[in-house]
Amino acid sequence: MSHVIALDVGDSGMTAALVAPDGALLHEERRSPARGPGPEVVVESVLRFAEDLRAHGLERFGAAAKAAGVAVPGLMSAEQSGPAGHSVLLGRSAVPMRRRLSDRLGGIPVAVESRVRTAGLAEGRLGAGRGTGRFLLVTLGTVVDGVIGVDDGIEAGAHGLAGRIGHVVVRPGGPPCGCGRRGCMEAVVSTDAVGRAWSEVSGAVGAVDSADCARAAAAGDEAATRIWQAAIDALADGLIAAHTVLDLRPLIVGGGLSEVGEALFTPLRAAVEARLTFQRTPTVVPAALGDGASCLGAGLLARALLTRTAAPLRPTSGGR
Repeated sequence: MSHVIALDVGDSGMTAALVAPDGALLHEERRSPARGPGPEVVVESVLRFAEDLRAHGLERFGAAAKAAGVAVPGLMSAEQSGPAGHSVLLGRSAVPMRRRLSDRLGGIPVAVESRVRTAGLAEGRLGAGRGTGRFLLVTLGTVVDGVIGVDDGIEAGAHGLAGRIGHVVVRPGGPPCGCGRRGCMEAVVSTDAVGRAWSEVSGAVGAVDSADCARAAAAGDEAATRIWQAAIDALADGLIAAHTVLDLRPLIVGGGLSEVGEALFTPLRAAVEARLTFQRTPTVVPAALGDGASCLGAGLLARALLTRTAAPLRPTSGGR
C-alpha cells in the first residue's frame, strides 16, 4: 500500500505516523527523545526512528514509504544553510537534516519544516483555519511564534522569516527578550514571562506557572488579575497590529497559555474588539488540533511531494 512518513520531533518526544495518499492513518508511534552530549545523538535518534518507520511500512504494507515530511524545532533558511538544503540548528551546529534523512530512507523526497509551520499548515487545511482563506496562528508557549495562513498554504516571506510575531515590540522599554530587544511580545506574554511575573508577586514557594496565575485571577486574586490582564492586553496589541497589516479572518491561538480556555479567550476577545477602529472584527478562536498538529502537517508536506501539488509553503527556499 502506498504511504508516506510523517515525523514530528518535539522537545519532549517524537511522534510519527504512516499516512496513505488520501490522508488515512495507517500507523502511529511515539518515542522518547534521545539524550546525550552533542547534537549527533539527537540527529541519530531521528534518523533511526525514520528508518524503523520505513522498515515497518515495508513489512506491514509490502512497500516502502514514497516520501517523508519532518517537523523540527528549529530550521535555518536555505540562504543560511547553503545548497545542501534545509539545515536544522541544534545548539550551535547546522545539520543538513533533509539530505541525511533522504540518504537513510533510500533517496526518497523529504520535506523538512519547523514545528510551528507544520502546525499552521495542519490548522489551515484541517483545523481552525480551514476554509477561511487567511488566518494567523499564534502559539503561546515558552516562546511565542506565529504562522500566516493564505488559502491552503503558509506564507514564509521573502527570507523564510514571516510570522515572527513574538518579536513584535508591544511594550517599548519592557522586559528584555532573548532576541536582544526589550518589550517583545515573547518577553511579556510567554508562559515563562507570565509565570515569572506571578511568582515574583505571589511569593509562592516552589514552582508556579502561567496556569497558576490564570487560576488565581479566576478566583479573584487582585494581583493575579493585574498580571493576567496585562498579558492579555499585550497579546491583544500584537494581534491588532498583525490584523491591521494582514486583514485576517480568524486569529487562532494555541500553545500552553491557551490551555486555560475561556479564562484567556473571553477577556482576549473583549480586548481585541476594544482596540478595533476601521478594521473588520476578526474571530478569536483556539487552535483545534492540539499536540498532533505538527505531525499532521508533516504528513501534508509529504503527501504534497507525492502528488506534485502546489507547494504548501511560499516560498519553498526558506523556513524556520
